Amino acid sequence: MKKFRKVLDGLTTSSPAGVGGSSSCASAAGTPTAGPSPREIDVAETLTSESFQICKTVRHGFPCQPTALAFDPVQKLLAIGSRSGGVRILGRPGVDCYCQHESGAAVLQLQFLINEGALVTACADDTLHLWNLRQKRPAILHSLKFNRERITFCHLPFQSKWLYVGTERGNTHIANIESFILSGYVIMWNKAIELATKTHPGPVVHLSDSPKDEGKLLIGFESGTVVMWDLRAKKADFRIHYDEAIHSVSWHHEGKQFMCSHSDGSLTVWNLRNTARPVQVTFPHGKTQRDGRKESCKPILKVEYKMSRNSSEPFVIFSGGLSYDKASRRPTLTIMHGKAITVLEMDHPIVEFMVLCDTPYPNEVQEPYAAVVLLEKDLVVVDLTQSNFPIFENPYPMDIHESPVTCTAYFADCPPDIIPVLYSIGAKHKKTGYSHKEWPVSGGTWTLGSQTYPEIILTGHADGTIKFWDATAMTLQMLYKLKTSKVFEKPKAVEGGRGAELGEEDPYAVQMLSWCPHSRLLCVVGISANLILYRFSKHDANTNITVLEVRLQCEVEEVISPSDTENTPCLSDPSGHSPQPPPSPRSNTPDSARDSIPCLKVKDRTIRMPPGYQAELVVQLLWVDGEPPQPITSLDINSAYGLLALGNCNGLAVVDYIQRTVLLCMSTLELYGAADPFQRLTRSPRKSRQSTPGLTELSDNQVSMDAERSKSPTSDHVNGHCTSSSSQACAAGRARGPGGPEGPRLARRGPGRPPFRKAQSAACMEISLPVSSHAEGYASRRAMLQQLHGVSMYSHDEHHATSYCWSERAESRENSFSRSRSSSVSSIDRDTKEAVTALQFGESYGRKTDALPTPCLWVGTSLGLVLLIPMSIPTDDQERQEEPVTMAPTGTVLMLKGSVLRFGFLDLRGAVISAPYEVWRDPNAQEDPERPRKRKLVNFSPSSSQENCGEGHLAVVCSERQAVVFLMPAQVCLHVHNITEASFVLRADLVSFCNSVCLACFCANGHVMTLSLPSLRPLLDVNYLPLTDMRIARTFCFTNGGQALYLSSPTEIQRITYSQEMCDNLQDLLGELFTPIETPEAQNRGFLKGFFGGNTQTFDREELFGEAAAGKASRSLAQHIPGQAGMEGMKAAAGGAVGELARARIALDERGQRLGELEERTALLMTSAETFSKHAHELMLKCKDKKWYQF
Repeated sequence: MKKFRKVLDGLTTSSPAGVGGSSSCASAAGTPTAGPSPREIDVAETLTSESFQICKTVRHGFPCQPTALAFDPVQKLLAIGSRSGGVRILGRPGVDCYCQHESGAAVLQLQFLINEGALVTACADDTLHLWNLRQKRPAILHSLKFNRERITFCHLPFQSKWLYVGTERGNTHIANIESFILSGYVIMWNKAIELATKTHPGPVVHLSDSPKDEGKLLIGFESGTVVMWDLRAKKADFRIHYDEAIHSVSWHHEGKQFMCSHSDGSLTVWNLRNTARPVQVTFPHGKTQRDGRKESCKPILKVEYKMSRNSSEPFVIFSGGLSYDKASRRPTLTIMHGKAITVLEMDHPIVEFMVLCDTPYPNEVQEPYAAVVLLEKDLVVVDLTQSNFPIFENPYPMDIHESPVTCTAYFADCPPDIIPVLYSIGAKHKKTGYSHKEWPVSGGTWTLGSQTYPEIILTGHADGTIKFWDATAMTLQMLYKLKTSKVFEKPKAVEGGRGAELGEEDPYAVQMLSWCPHSRLLCVVGISANLILYRFSKHDANTNITVLEVRLQCEVEEVISPSDTENTPCLSDPSGHSPQPPPSPRSNTPDSARDSIPCLKVKDRTIRMPPGYQAELVVQLLWVDGEPPQPITSLDINSAYGLLALGNCNGLAVVDYIQRTVLLCMSTLELYGAADPFQRLTRSPRKSRQSTPGLTELSDNQVSMDAERSKSPTSDHVNGHCTSSSSQACAAGRARGPGGPEGPRLARRGPGRPPFRKAQSAACMEISLPVSSHAEGYASRRAMLQQLHGVSMYSHDEHHATSYCWSERAESRENSFSRSRSSSVSSIDRDTKEAVTALQFGESYGRKTDALPTPCLWVGTSLGLVLLIPMSIPTDDQERQEEPVTMAPTGTVLMLKGSVLRFGFLDLRGAVISAPYEVWRDPNAQEDPERPRKRKLVNFSPSSSQENCGEGHLAVVCSERQAVVFLMPAQVCLHVHNITEASFVLRADLVSFCNSVCLACFCANGHVMTLSLPSLRPLLDVNYLPLTDMRIARTFCFTNGGQALYLSSPTEIQRITYSQEMCDNLQDLLGELFTPIETPEAQNRGFLKGFFGGNTQTFDREELFGEAAAGKASRSLAQHIPGQAGMEGMKAAAGGAVGELARARIALDERGQRLGELEERTALLMTSAETFSKHAHELMLKCKDKKWYQF
């Protein structure tokens, strides 16, 4: 567990109004006309640093880059190893455990200690680990590090404590599982092969003991040599030499023959009575050509040779072996049963497979019932008991990565009726044809925890799909799947390769999600600068989708003059409404001639929509003068107001989705009006542009500006007023004459760039992001924002910049950048735009003089500016349908450091003021004409949420650098806290926690922080997650109840908690891996079968491999490393009530086992005593009548 520190209560960097860095905030705020003064506000904060502790809870999804597979046939547990050193242990639904090797080395092989509650892992760093599974959080008991040899194969016989370890040199070592110490018994490769052999046999690729005689060990070498080694006699019984390399070996359960798979696609069967040549050689997929030769085939990587009681024909199951002529065919698993050959094609390459059998004993009829196939990106289980071999329906969420995840959303404490409704709708679209039998991996126990509440996770994907997941009680089950691509027409191929380019990319990729569980409204932002509004309905409907096209394009003039105060609007419509020109036809129009057309075409016909989420409205941003629309960077929707707002780097648009009109479409400059703290001019979109074939790229050859240019205006400009003399110098420093130095500018996507690039999937991105200095932290921020939003942004408080080299790889679509500190920020400042980065509807005060709260829209920008836009919304239902909604900026401007990320509202008692919403009603339900339905609104007004606390409320604003609490309507800055200086905040949320509220932040340097509200006291600061790839930045999100999640790999979701209470109760929420089960007894072979077939011979491995007989292994060969936790640590880790009961049960079982052993020894003593008494009595009778001289 990573170390972290907690910030003590009372030690805070927060400053009240008029102290330190926040003095400017209070000085320009003015005197409030109504409401309490800041000194009168005293909120009792209940959260302390002891309320927080961060830890991982559970991981969902398919293991990324799997490498190994193992199964316990008694406990019914499945283990999967990965290339990153992770191990996932799966049982019945709800039993899902993730373990991680600290070294991060790839897992080569897994071996269960069958029915012992332990697991052996062999890693690529040549280390063996023993995991204890008799606790909910498995821990390593022992490790054994090989120093001179590389591990290639391991084998652990059933009910044995001696592990056979094959190495790359061809040697076989034997390790004791209990002590994890090597035995002195070693099978050297030069003794195993014939002395006449002149070449090395290669690494050991197979080890197994004979089912007939445990004293015989079968060793398979890569070169094709197979040796049967007699462990007692320490010599080879026989040796087999085959021309083709061996990949795997499988025994027949009687121990008389075995089967090998080879690199030429052949299968050979060998009989122990005659090892000179194979009994049978088959090429299952190799056909005989005209010249009599077999066509070449691919290697058969693994084969399983099993028998069934109901059939005399064996099951031969193998992977690979197809002919090279069929290279286009997908990976296959072949099942041969008698003369029937079934080939199962897989969607992904096969990593490993294994056949599940009823018995753990290798010398019994195996009776296979299922085959587990581990693919690179999926887990498939085949039912072998039915002739058509159907697959089982996977109960685990293994399809999160079906399409790369691009965004996530997490909702805790949802309405209780939403999950059953979504499940009932989604169940109608589930696939059929699965096996009717129960899922065979059914180990462990899981019970519903005491602290459960409805939780839902939403994932957006690169193909435009949205998945709803039930995340209640530490589980994850898919509820409903929505495809946004059905709203649009498929792109048609046109000349110039445009159609092919669109087809290869992801035009429907989901970029942002906004969902209201109460009103069941869903807003989806796509990568193609479009927004889709969905309503939920239980009935199907035939409807036409309304399309609103918004022309939102404006650029800032390079010269920033303090003298010119008149800003030319970027839109010709003086009312601020977006013009609605007819879209031009989709023809072979060059990019330079594209104007007033969207990126995608919405279906313009009546569409039948099934029950579930149904598209109602599509808002599309248009091309302007050959320039594609910029991606949408912020979004908010409010069902009570009937409004949605969206923003990008050009400006803001507000849409009335009830009346289907655009209320507001303004550039960021127009929103300020005369209150703009920066005097800027607009630039014609037709001004000269640079075209670049790649993504955003910065040049190193840039000219630095004056020292005053880099001065942050945050401390000088508050609410649009100049508060110090340095502000004039700051403004003057931005001016640059036309004859001044002109450095290379920031290269933008030019006319030749498509309107959308390949979706930057959160599941496929990796960056190198060290934050080792102040300057590097700033550089990382800009690079990350360019990836997060797809646009270039500028935060005016940055003093340094670096250059980045962007690259995009076609296979994994991973982005990386290298950095140079030789560039200046000047060219970035001259050419970047002010983006709208945060939007929030709510009841607030738009002006200082307002006496009552009104509906308002809070707007935050990338320059750290906050604008308030009050609105007038009709309250009557009929008037709301007909009367227009009016809104206009008031000129109120608040300022922070860094780009604004989040808004939140508190009443004067410190309670959260939630946004008003409309209670859901089915839009397609039949209405009673006599009793028309009315909208039912739930309003959380600041005046209604408090009685005697005075008027007003608190507004919490969080940016990349700091958090500020304002008192409204006075606009007084009560508290300010500088969250970070060397890094920047990626995600911030106001979360309800322990009947209170706090501000949770995730920074780019990996720190997770929580701040109290409203005082902004630091409560938690943990260096938890070093940000090494972009997917974490895109998908990290907080929710209520002290939980959060992020995409830990392209295929897995990691959930964490920062609640001390949940950490304490985590053991009760997780499933139990090990359950005490009696090992099944071996079958009675019968007298005749045992007499003619030979009894299975057993031998004492302890006597052969123990230190007394074999001695000690060389100390330099391997090093024993005790587990860090140890037994005491494991007992402490398995806390909780269930853990205590499990330990008591295990102790009771062990005590019962010892009592059973004592009873057996007592019975043996009694039998021995009876025998002795009998012999003594016979001897007494024999000698009773004898004379003394007869002895």
